[in-house]
Amino acid sequence: MDINTLRSLATVVSFVTFIGIVWWAWSKRRADDFSEAAQLPFEQD
Repeated sequence: MDINTLRSLATVVSFVTFIGIVWWAWSKRRADDFSEAAQLPFEQD
C-alpha cells in the first residue's frame, strides 16, 4: 500500500461518514426531536 491508496481510502471513508450523518439528520424519525429542539430558545421559563 502506498500513500495514494491510503489517501483514497481515507477520502472514501470520510465521504461515507458524511453521507451517513446527513441521512441520520434528515431521517423522519429525527424530525420531531429536531423541531422540538429548535423551539427551545423561544420557551419561557
